[in-house]
Amino acid sequence: MHDIIVPAMGESITEGTISKWIVKVGDTVSQGDLLLELETDKVNLEISAEQDGVISEILMNEGDTVKIGEAVGRIGAAGQAAAPIAAAPAAVMQKESVPAPAQVPAPVAAPAAAASVDASSTLATPAARKLAREKGIDLNAVPARDPIGRIHSSDVQSAGTAPASASAAQPAPTAATDKPTSNTNKPEERKRMSRRRLTIAKRLVEAQQTAAMLTTFNEVDMTAILEVRKRRKDSFKEKHDVGLGFMSFFTKAVVGALKAFPHLNAEINGEDIIVKKYYDIGIAVSAKEGLVVPVLREADRLGFAEIERTIVQLAGKARNNTLELSELQGGTFTITNGGVFGSLLSTPILNAPQVGILGMHKIQLRPVAIDATRMENRPMMYIALSYDHRIVDGAEAVQFLVKIKEMLEDPETLLLEG
Repeated sequence: MHDIIVPAMGESITEGTISKWIVKVGDTVSQGDLLLELETDKVNLEISAEQDGVISEILMNEGDTVKIGEAVGRIGAAGQAAAPIAAAPAAVMQKESVPAPAQVPAPVAAPAAAASVDASSTLATPAARKLAREKGIDLNAVPARDPIGRIHSSDVQSAGTAPASASAAQPAPTAATDKPTSNTNKPEERKRMSRRRLTIAKRLVEAQQTAAMLTTFNEVDMTAILEVRKRRKDSFKEKHDVGLGFMSFFTKAVVGALKAFPHLNAEINGEDIIVKKYYDIGIAVSAKEGLVVPVLREADRLGFAEIERTIVQLAGKARNNTLELSELQGGTFTITNGGVFGSLLSTPILNAPQVGILGMHKIQLRPVAIDATRMENRPMMYIALSYDHRIVDGAEAVQFLVKIKEMLEDPETLLLEG
């Protein structure tokens, strides 16, 4: 018998969620065959068989959270009977011998009688038994959703949301699980958050709670950059086989500003400030399962074409969910572009432990005063810098943003300072 173990997935990842089982109990597999897909907060991983055999047992269901080193299933030798299938009828009979309160009206003494049944005889996964012990929940009183009657940790978790003393037939109302009586006939949909969405939510809240975050704003006249792109886009595309977008200009401008104001390219470690002498720029990309930030390595050493080409590659991998962990770790500063979705102005949240993030926005024609007597409609973009006030002073942040504005409005300086 061979356990299917959750492998190590990187220093910062300790657990994941089973998103899909590719095999089922009784399937014959060969070494290297794909068994299941595991979703983590950064990337999705595939777990393959390490030996030939038959899937004899599946210990964890789709949607269950699993930790590194935990067994999620077992592979037996070819011809060996599958344990869950052989044990299923007896297990189901055991569970049926205890009246289900939700289906059969039970006297007041029924819960105590159910508790007297030996919980060790109930078919349940190791994770479910552990969780039941921690929460003090009787496994015999937990309804199973598994077709063969096996109890999973998600079943125990659901059972633990109601007070132990409440009747199963008349559960006590809770704000998290029960709908208001007045809304029972109105359409609703409840779906579980993905692990990536849960992690994004957790980290964004942590960033706001742990950093002294402020945002400063400025605006950029994009006339010069639009003229350069119009004049150079065809020859650039022909020579480099990639389009000349805005991100290369902004990446170069950010690198130039970081060199002038190095505290924006730093992080806090305890009572120390670690100033990075390299420029690995994170580029926020919106993917199906949530925002990811692949990293453009050594951006100060890349030309415009290399920046554009790398960003296209990283964005494609993000949307296809094929990014590797190494492509998501270690950024020193982040750029996010809400303008592609029509955002006119926003306050981006820090990508901890970084202390700065630049927000780009929609280019909008606005009347601009050229001098005391003339007005012109110019393509303007609001830019926002969110920063950690613990190590970046307000004056420094404002000058950083002004530096970016000056370089973008005079693109030739990007070659000199970026």
